[in-house]
Amino acid sequence: MTFPAVRKAVIPAAGFGTRFLPFTKSVPKELIPLVDKPVIQYVVEEAAASGMTDILLVISSDKEPIIRHFNPAPELERRLEERGKTALLAEVRSASHLAKIHYVYQQELNGLGDAVAQARSFAGSDPFAVLLGDTVMRSDTDRPVAGQLADVFAETGRPVVALEEVPLEAVSKYGIADGEETSPGIFKIRRMVEKPSPESAPSRLAFAARYIFTPEIFDALDRTGRGKNNEVQLTDAMQKLLDSGPMYGRRVQGKRYDIGSKTGFLKGTVEFGLRRPEFHREFAAFLRETVAKMES
Repeated sequence: MTFPAVRKAVIPAAGFGTRFLPFTKSVPKELIPLVDKPVIQYVVEEAAASGMTDILLVISSDKEPIIRHFNPAPELERRLEERGKTALLAEVRSASHLAKIHYVYQQELNGLGDAVAQARSFAGSDPFAVLLGDTVMRSDTDRPVAGQLADVFAETGRPVVALEEVPLEAVSKYGIADGEETSPGIFKIRRMVEKPSPESAPSRLAFAARYIFTPEIFDALDRTGRGKNNEVQLTDAMQKLLDSGPMYGRRVQGKRYDIGSKTGFLKGTVEFGLRRPEFHREFAAFLRETVAKMES
């Protein structure tokens, strides 16, 4: 049986970003840069490279700088063109040509489940991906992580969640899945728990900030009350989906960078900086010298 291709993506980006205060008092956390590009652009690029042509950003009223980032900037572009800075001009223009980008406001910040619920009209009757706007994924293959999930959906027609194995002491930070591995890296999920204690966690397979859903998720969200932290938890709605049909997990071939945390931001900055050929040698030498001085 052939299932429809995933051409739509939803990126929740309405949260306060309290872990990065006071910086995020005036700048959305999704615009925190990794080297010279904001986090959310990496996320949009991943969706676009996975074949998703329409992208909905779920924002709040103080996140309008995100809209400006993805809009054309005629005056800036004109100046760059006049000064012959063609490479930089191409980079600036690329943000507004990645995909057709739509916006919706989440009026009250009632959790990730509520953010996804704002996409009902956008999704219509189509399957769609969800990519968290403060998490960058680097793929170990030619296929981006969101595309890896879309490939599983193409075979099953059922919801798919990205999975990664985390240390036992970290399970309380994530939604955790318990499932049977039906083929290498593919799990048929039996149950899931939102932020369990290490003692009660069914596994160490954590949800890794990327999902594929069918529109049935919206009915499940309608039937989901407030859960942990008095918010509408996406995991709780996913459990309702699981009660009505199979759901799959894909152990991601790649690495996740949670830029919403300070440690994740620092690690991401170092790794992405070292991966840039024009910075690698000087930056690597600086890091070695700095570490040696601090340890001496």
